[in-house]
Amino acid sequence: MTWQLAEKFEEFETFEKFETSDGYVRWASFGEGDPVVLLHGSPFSSYIWREIAPALARTRKVYVWDLLGFGRSEQRDGQDVGLAAQGRHFARLLAHWGLERPSVVAHDVGGAVALRALLLEGAAYRDLTLVDAVGGGAWGTGYFKLIRDNAHVFERLPGYAHEALVASHLRHATHTGYGPGVLDAYLAPWRGARGQAAFYRQYRQFAQSQTDEIEPLLGEVSVPTRIIWGREDRLLPGEFAAFLRARIPHAELIWLDGAGHTVQEDAPARLLAHLEEDFGRAVG
Repeated sequence: MTWQLAEKFEEFETFEKFETSDGYVRWASFGEGDPVVLLHGSPFSSYIWREIAPALARTRKVYVWDLLGFGRSEQRDGQDVGLAAQGRHFARLLAHWGLERPSVVAHDVGGAVALRALLLEGAAYRDLTLVDAVGGGAWGTGYFKLIRDNAHVFERLPGYAHEALVASHLRHATHTGYGPGVLDAYLAPWRGARGQAAFYRQYRQFAQSQTDEIEPLLGEVSVPTRIIWGREDRLLPGEFAAFLRARIPHAELIWLDGAGHTVQEDAPARLLAHLEEDFGRAVG
């Protein structure tokens, strides 16, 4: 069963389309039971959930989608792919799916998307899990700020140099390394002229101000919330986990030793164990 679901998960042409004002996003669902929605971050796609989604689908109905401009969702000039727009798209997707109070698991900037939908777009969740997630603080610094402030330069890089830059960033996200073919799968959406333009489009539009808007509202998160963080995260160090824990009432913080930013790659079994566990009952 799990193998069949994993095989289907990788057949992106079977994903359904949902139209937004700036193009379509791809989504799919697996399994039956209480719904859980998985959000990816940047520069990833729903592919990052390829091991987690089929396992959760043994007992739950799992929804995944590619953010606009990511993965197999549409990429084109003029798109608004900022966090505010992604939050609106997510709220509309939940309504399209007929989900009133699903569980939500969000990684990286997917955390900001989920929090904006919850706090600003009227979405309702049963519970929320933030995995090495952006939710406030000065996250848009260093590498991110350099590219954002100079996107017009990076957009003109030769294809081989652009690919090397993206690959280096992706490698920096993992602590244990990727399995065969995984890095190539993450790189695929960002190759070619269209993919390269889309890669830097997100950096231009992922503004710090779009998390500054939700930061003062984090105390209003009333659903059970769990924060799971890779102890070796080099993109969003542990201070960001502590930041969220201090501001979201009653949030539970769980550390995963030996895992980096991509805990789905570095510690999938331990991440899955926590996702399958009831809130407030952290596994060892």
